Amino acid sequence: MNTNLITIGKIVAPHGVRGDVRVIALTDFPERFQTMKQVLLDNGQKLDISGVKYHKQDVLMKFRGLDDRNAVEALKGKLLQVTKEELVDLPEGHYYTFDIIGLAVYDEDGQPLGTITDVITTGSNDVYVAEVAGKTPVLIPALKDVVKNIDLPNKRMTVKLQEEWE
Repeated sequence: MNTNLITIGKIVAPHGVRGDVRVIALTDFPERFQTMKQVLLDNGQKLDISGVKYHKQDVLMKFRGLDDRNAVEALKGKLLQVTKEELVDLPEGHYYTFDIIGLAVYDEDGQPLGTITDVITTGSNDVYVAEVAGKTPVLIPALKDVVKNIDLPNKRMTVKLQEEWE
């Protein structure tokens, strides 16, 4: 598995008889497909995109040179991927989940609290799970009052502990 590739969609079925495929978008930015020229499949194959339409919740894609249902049948279940350099730029203070997982977490006094192993998506805000072997995981709400600094180059997060955690 190439960790420099990020999955943005999954081909779920052929659509019609002219070689279109139905794609479930696995990205917060489904409009990104409209401007893409090519995509990588999870098997390393590169496909040129010749058309994109939207239908209900799905993205309909057409690939150059695949002009009938039989030609795209084998693509069913394949993941569509892009390199990290091709990701949509996020606003300042927002991060991709893969950037957060693996960060070392410290309190404001520099005491280590663990390493982020998971991000839980809730209705209001994400929750970061920091773990240290043999200890109960620390749940950190992804709020500005709690997360004081995220330093991606140094793979470090600084948090302000709430009183009930201390």
